[in-house]
Amino acid sequence: MGIVLAVLLIAGVAAAVALGRDSKSGEGSGTTAKTVRGVIGSEKAEFFADPDTVKALAAQGFTVRTETSGSWAMDRLPLKGYDFAFPGSKAPADELGRSAEARGGPLRPFYSPLVVVAHRNAAEVLAANGLARLRAADGPDGPDGPDGKWATQGTLLMGPYLAAAEDDRTWQQLKGAAGHAELSGTVFITSTDPVTSNSGALYLAAASYVADGGRVATDTRAVERTAPLMRKLVQVQGAQQTSSDAPFRDFISGVGNPLVLVYESQVASLLMSSQRQEVGDLVVLYPDTTVSSDHTLVPLTDHGRELGELLSTDPVLRKLAVRHGFRPQGAAAEFSAATAGHTAYIDQRLTGVRQAPVPTAELLRSMARQARG
Repeated sequence: MGIVLAVLLIAGVAAAVALGRDSKSGEGSGTTAKTVRGVIGSEKAEFFADPDTVKALAAQGFTVRTETSGSWAMDRLPLKGYDFAFPGSKAPADELGRSAEARGGPLRPFYSPLVVVAHRNAAEVLAANGLARLRAADGPDGPDGPDGKWATQGTLLMGPYLAAAEDDRTWQQLKGAAGHAELSGTVFITSTDPVTSNSGALYLAAASYVADGGRVATDTRAVERTAPLMRKLVQVQGAQQTSSDAPFRDFISGVGNPLVLVYESQVASLLMSSQRQEVGDLVVLYPDTTVSSDHTLVPLTDHGRELGELLSTDPVLRKLAVRHGFRPQGAAAEFSAATAGHTAYIDQRLTGVRQAPVPTAELLRSMARQARG
């Protein structure tokens, strides 16, 4: 009897220890672990792959598996089995919401305006010819500040730039381009494929708005009015990427076109990176008329909706989104604090930047197809 009681006592202690361990392993998560699967724009891939993001999501009971796709190509994917789709703006999200069985309305945790990155020589030539305005690192307008520092930030004047594109202006025709062998051929901005990529489509939205006298396209006739110019903007580039990641990396590496359309988040993330690489003669040009990319999560399941709400409200995840260059919705102070040391490149207040309305998804898709020819 004594031996039996001893065995039972030992078994009870072991069970209690095991239960204690299980209890501790669940502390902090508050929920049973959920694995969710989503398709995202490539500009958010580094955010979701960040070990700190993975850890913060795990603390809330989530394991997130993602695949990348062009935002405008997501509606052609078989989304059965996915918990969420996360394109780069509202228009493709609205289209996804209609074609898929969304669980409630979309969520917009963060956003990023479009900018043009330029090499210093190209930016200075644009400024000398009235296509841009430059702000020196110390503040005053002009290509050089009082301490001899060159401009690292400025404004792309969309009206004059589009007029130059309409006239097929070349770098050689611009004052100050002589002597810069890298500035040759037609002046153009490298953008992504507008048929499949969000940034390329939003570039056309902003350009068409300016070209049509500050009017957003509301019907096919409006699309036709600006179609010839949109074709010039796109077809001069030749083959286009489906993601802004590759052109931006090429630019930073010193190859490719001297003017590239990217998300501000890509620049901000590079500047704030703990393993920051040299940015060289980078100049960030904010178009005076642009479109912000509202990264919009479409929940396809209840778990997908929970994730979207978490990205919008959890302070740790919001801080991590800022670290990757995104501006949280309704929290300008968070972004300003994080980029305080990089205001030579980042315009925290988007001074003088006008937001262009975006056409409906149907019209924007038509605009993109016509631009591609």
